[in-house]
Amino acid sequence: MAITHQNPGLIGRKIGMMTVFDASGRARGVTVIEVTGNRITQIRTQDRDGYEAVQVGAPGKRNRINKPEQGHLRKSETESLSELREFRILGSDSFELGQEIGADQFESGTYVNVTGVTKGRGFAGGVRRWNFRGGPKTHGQSDRHRAPGSIGAGTTPGRVWKGQKMAGHMGNRRRTSLNLLVVYSDPERQLIFVQGAVPGPRNGTVIIAQGRRNPLLDYDPPVFNFDQLVEGDIESDLPSDEIDQVEESVVTEADDVVLEDAIEESVVTEADDVVLEDAIEEPSDPSIKEDSV
Repeated sequence: MAITHQNPGLIGRKIGMMTVFDASGRARGVTVIEVTGNRITQIRTQDRDGYEAVQVGAPGKRNRINKPEQGHLRKSETESLSELREFRILGSDSFELGQEIGADQFESGTYVNVTGVTKGRGFAGGVRRWNFRGGPKTHGQSDRHRAPGSIGAGTTPGRVWKGQKMAGHMGNRRRTSLNLLVVYSDPERQLIFVQGAVPGPRNGTVIIAQGRRNPLLDYDPPVFNFDQLVEGDIESDLPSDEIDQVEESVVTEADDVVLEDAIEESVVTEADDVVLEDAIEEPSDPSIKEDSV
């Protein structure tokens, strides 16, 4: 596939997940990635190397690096970096050795591919590893509840096919989540918020590379008002039509005056009480008065 982008990737640290609300009020899961300390450690050009790329370095978990790596990093004055990744881009000559790059490489609304190593689960059976349903629970089955069942035919082919789903080591695999939407990019704190899950545990190393939107997606991505959400301005997070409806439903001072006048007119006065008592003492039907006498 031809390389058409000019943004190199970043090496980050997965901080964790959180929930944010988009402009329509729908809750969405977001992963927070920290990308501090990324610097250019090597530049490859078409004339010298046959392709264009840049190597990016970042602080890693390794405490020591070997002598060849030290000599390589000394050229760019980045001896403290231990995580190195190469990204193929266009226009690699526009970067300089030792140049620092960060979260501003990916703006809000763009798509990225995030690569990481999944959580290791150890040895797992077929039910947990592959979601097998297990064997029957009744009719004399006493020890087949979580058994995998048959793993192949007999005489033909007389072997087990490669890739057969069976019990084994689960997790600890290099995986990539494709086309994740960048919800918000914070260059000040060097944080990138991407929609969806990212492989790996907390504090795990991940690689963020330029993605591309799936051409089959014909709908617009969700809109996030993340600046106002962080500041806590709730009104600006609501759509404008909802704000108008809320403002129209608020009772104004003029409405209070009209409401008070209506209440005063409906109050029973003392004169009304006297008339009501006279009506009770003098019944309108004369037959009732004669009978009472």
